[in-house]
Order: sequence, then C-alpha cells, then structure tokens
Amino acid sequence: MRIENIYSNHKRERVFSFERRDGAGLWMLLVVKAKAVFTISEKEIPSPEHSFVLLTPEQPFSYRSDDISFLEDSISFIPTPDEMELINELNIPLNKVVPAADLSQISSLIQSMSFEYYSNNKNREESVDLYFRLLLRKLNESVSNLRRFNTIHEGLYVEKLLWLRESIYRWPSKAWTIDEMAADISLSRSRLQHLYSETFGVSISKDIINSRLDKAAELLKKPEYSINKVAELVGYPNASYFNRQFKNGLGMTPTEFRREWLDKEAI
Repeated sequence: MRIENIYSNHKRERVFSFERRDGAGLWMLLVVKAKAVFTISEKEIPSPEHSFVLLTPEQPFSYRSDDISFLEDSISFIPTPDEMELINELNIPLNKVVPAADLSQISSLIQSMSFEYYSNNKNREESVDLYFRLLLRKLNESVSNLRRFNTIHEGLYVEKLLWLRESIYRWPSKAWTIDEMAADISLSRSRLQHLYSETFGVSISKDIINSRLDKAAELLKKPEYSINKVAELVGYPNASYFNRQFKNGLGMTPTEFRREWLDKEAI
C-alpha cells in the first residue's frame, strides 16, 4: 500500500467542519472517538462516540463536530490489488458510518502503523503492510459483532433504544432516571445500561449530560436568557451545579462560553 497521510489520536478544534466535495482522491479510513455528523451521498448521518468509515476515493463527504474532546485516527492510502481484494473479501462496508462498541484494538493498530511509517526502521514498509492487513481483519470483526448484535435484538430493543436516545436529546430538561427508562422498555436497570452502552458507545448518564450541555450551549448564544434561566431550561436544579458540569464538559464556564461566542459574533 502507499500511504499519503496517517494520524493517530489527532485532536481537532472544539468546533470544526471538514469537507471533500469531489472526494479525497485517495482511500480514507476515519476512526472517530467523539460524536460527529457525517454527510455522505447528501445524507446526514449522526455517528456515536466510537465509529469508523472507510471512504472510496471518489466519494464526496463532510463531517463536523462541536465536541471539545474530539479525537480521530485517519489513514489516507492507495491499496495494492491484493489489499483491494482483501477489502472486498472481508465485506467491509464502504462509505458508511459503522458504530463500534470497542475501538481499542483498531486504534492501537493505527498507532503502531503510524510509528512504523514515520520511523527509520529497516523493515518499516513490510511492517506497515502487515499491520494494515491485520487492521482490515479487525474492522471485519467489528462489523461482524455489530451485525450479530443487531440480529439478536432486531425488532426487540434496537428500535426502543433509538427512541429512548432520541427522547433524551429532544427533552433534555426532563428528570430522567434509569429505573424509569428501564421499566418503560421492560428491561432491568443493569441490562438497559449494558445494551445502551454497547449500541451507542456511551453510557445513558453521559448521554443525558451531553444532551443538556448541547442544549445549554445553544441557549447561551441567546443573550436574553440569564445563566440561571438556561440552567433551569436544561434541567439543572441550581446554577452552581450547572456551572460545574458545563465546565467539566466544555472546558469553560457558561459565562466564558457566552463571552467567547459574543466576541466572535462581534467580529
């Protein structure tokens, strides 16, 4: 294979948008470790915190995120005919966002590939090729695990879990409790937590916090709402608790976030 670029644990700015209207011109593997929104074939596809996408050279795409801790791995490459045959043989989805419950092995392999690629090791090219073939097989395993999960739970819980997550983000101010949510979809508390994390790559508690902070960031851009009012509208009983969670999630207080936003708007 010929590698054009390879990045491991690359951190992007807090708010970013990346676009290739005519495709990248190369094959691209993107492994994202935070929530993002992809646009592929003019269709917006929200991706969970752990997912990957293998893009063909001619595929137009874009993706964006406003997650403060956005990290990604990426490889831009041209496969050999043998590697292209392996991609087809392993049935790795092309130009599709694939959720992954665990990216640790995939990310570790990309990190090893990056180390070899930028090293002066005598056998670095052979090592990179071997890592890449192993990486393809781990992508295949991740897809197989997802399909097996969907087969087991298709029509039983997947639809209910999707509805539950949509509700969390639609009504962030609601006083959500895991016990009530579990009862609503006829699962035990522990089973719900396990299935939710396995499906979306994030815990229910974290998603509830994320939904509130996302909505809070939106409201803070409107000066007519006081900090106390924003806290109330997103379900926090008091402003001090809201301030702590907002700073933990976005790295700044609500006041600092609003000031930064207004300063940008004034430019």
